Amino acid sequence: MTSKVVRRLRTQLRARVCRVGLSALPIVQCALAAGVAWFVAVEVVGHAGPFFAPIAAVISLGVSPSSRLRRVVELVVGVSVGILVGDLIIARIGSGPWQIALVVASAMALAVFADGAALLVAQAGSSAVLVATLLPPGAAGGLDRWIDALIGGAVGVLIAAALPADPVGPVRRGARSLLDELAAVLARTADALRERDLDGAREALEQARASQPLIDDLRAALRGGREVVTIAPLHRRRRRALGRYTELAERADYAMRNARVLARRTYQALSDGEPAAPELADAIGGLAAAVGTLTAQLSREGDRERAREPVLDVVRHAVALSDGWTPGPSEVVMVAQLRSIALDLLQATGMPRDEALAAMRER
Repeated sequence: MTSKVVRRLRTQLRARVCRVGLSALPIVQCALAAGVAWFVAVEVVGHAGPFFAPIAAVISLGVSPSSRLRRVVELVVGVSVGILVGDLIIARIGSGPWQIALVVASAMALAVFADGAALLVAQAGSSAVLVATLLPPGAAGGLDRWIDALIGGAVGVLIAAALPADPVGPVRRGARSLLDELAAVLARTADALRERDLDGAREALEQARASQPLIDDLRAALRGGREVVTIAPLHRRRRRALGRYTELAERADYAMRNARVLARRTYQALSDGEPAAPELADAIGGLAAAVGTLTAQLSREGDRERAREPVLDVVRHAVALSDGWTPGPSEVVMVAQLRSIALDLLQATGMPRDEALAAMRER
């Protein structure tokens, strides 16, 4: 085995271990919730074999904290729909292949009509199958199964409140990934413009267009963080930090969209052979460096303002570039997008829009 293969295997092993470490708390939450849900259903409520209680607890928690409360509601409602439809139909027509097909179709159709959420529909169908296959017609187990689902969901939420995940850490990592991608797009665009590299401009445009999953991941992390601070008293004080990241996520999203337009215009200008002032590429590169400064300050909440001055320096260079210069059509768009991205970044540091505009005008 070559040293290159060994290094690659070690890198993959470290990545897998790190992934397990990041998921350690959600795994512990699920395991503990499953055990507690079973105990409550058997020892407190008196159900025999309440297998749906631990299942509901694990589903309600999951490995990701995003939309946990909604999953609990969907789970309980889905089980209720499945059990209701299953009991009503099976009690009258009995069990069999076509009866199961009818019950599942009816339960899922009713769930789609009521809400349409994927988990709700799936639970309605699976619960209907359980009623049609495991419970004899007219048995009282349907109500017990619904209670088990309610117990599991409630235990899952209580465990999440007693052993809360870090509401800010995943958000910070998501914000860093998005800002790193924004800086990379700007830097690649600047290099392509400076070197008149059409392929590089196309790669920058494709990279900007492929950034949507990072934005979605950041928004999902924010939803999960807000849910944690809602149900976990220990993390209520971190609401302010999440509020700052909410503004940053919105502005970083806008900045990436403007960077996409900037990359597309750069690609178009190079395709058409339009000239571009070298200083314009330097300004775009300076904006990429400013994004890097903002990323470096994410772990120090009070120091995010330090990223404002590099952004304002880019604005000053853009203003100086405009003096005594007659830009072409593409250059006009590039400068406009440059200023739009600068405005987004200033607001991402917590500066109100009016103050950011005034600071840019002063330059």
